[in-house]
Amino acid sequence: TAYGLQWTLFRSALAPGEKAGWESPQVWFAHAAVTTPDAHHTAERFARGGIGQAGVTAAPFSAWIDEWEMAGPDLDSLRLTATGADFAYDMTLEAQGPLVFHGEGGFSVKSAEGQASYYYSNPFLEVSGTVTLGGETREVAGRAWLDREWSSRPLDADQTGWDWFALHLP
Repeated sequence: TAYGLQWTLFRSALAPGEKAGWESPQVWFAHAAVTTPDAHHTAERFARGGIGQAGVTAAPFSAWIDEWEMAGPDLDSLRLTATGADFAYDMTLEAQGPLVFHGEGGFSVKSAEGQASYYYSNPFLEVSGTVTLGGETREVAGRAWLDREWSSRPLDADQTGWDWFALHLP
């Protein structure tokens, strides 16, 4: 069986700055999925910053929301876990190539009005681990892609966003 896995973590600041506890303006949300040729299994998490429910540390690297986590000594060697009502996965990701920086040196312009982000990808990850569906756990291996993008300015009111797609050709 072929599997597709997805793990996404977003952080949005409702106001500038950081405060402790429930006064933190940081809101986190995440999505995890397992796709097979016949089904798409998904789960979501929502959390507040400042109370330890979600966050990121730079070194050693860790990004988490509730029990879901991507962590490792650096971005070259990571462990990724997520669970949903009808799935779970526990994967190891090992970098096999360099980071790819989008735009100019990782600075990706989104509009003439100044919206931009810093953005890089690692399309060269080898992945292995276990996927559990329907109570059955299987060993899996394959390729993975990691993206990281961040900015400090929202889109203008007349912008609806941007579309992108990626192809990973052998």
